[in-house]
Amino acid sequence: AAADPVSMVPGSLETGSWCNEHTLHERLDIIEEKVIKTVEHLESEVKSLLSIISETTSNIPTVPGTPLIDIFDGQY
Repeated sequence: AAADPVSMVPGSLETGSWCNEHTLHERLDIIEEKVIKTVEHLESEVKSLLSIISETTSNIPTVPGTPLIDIFDGQY
């Protein structure tokens, strides 16, 4: 019992522990939902940016003989 901080709190009962755990799970669910929405928003933004980059680079005229540079190869 000494290692369990919940049981060391004066007046703590099993129901109190359940209530705290339930509240914690509710808060974690809210955080999870916010994280999922943020990831979805960021995925949408990245797709939009990649689309803009793709459209922009396809419209740039290249001089014959000019080497193409891949900005996504990790060297830059």
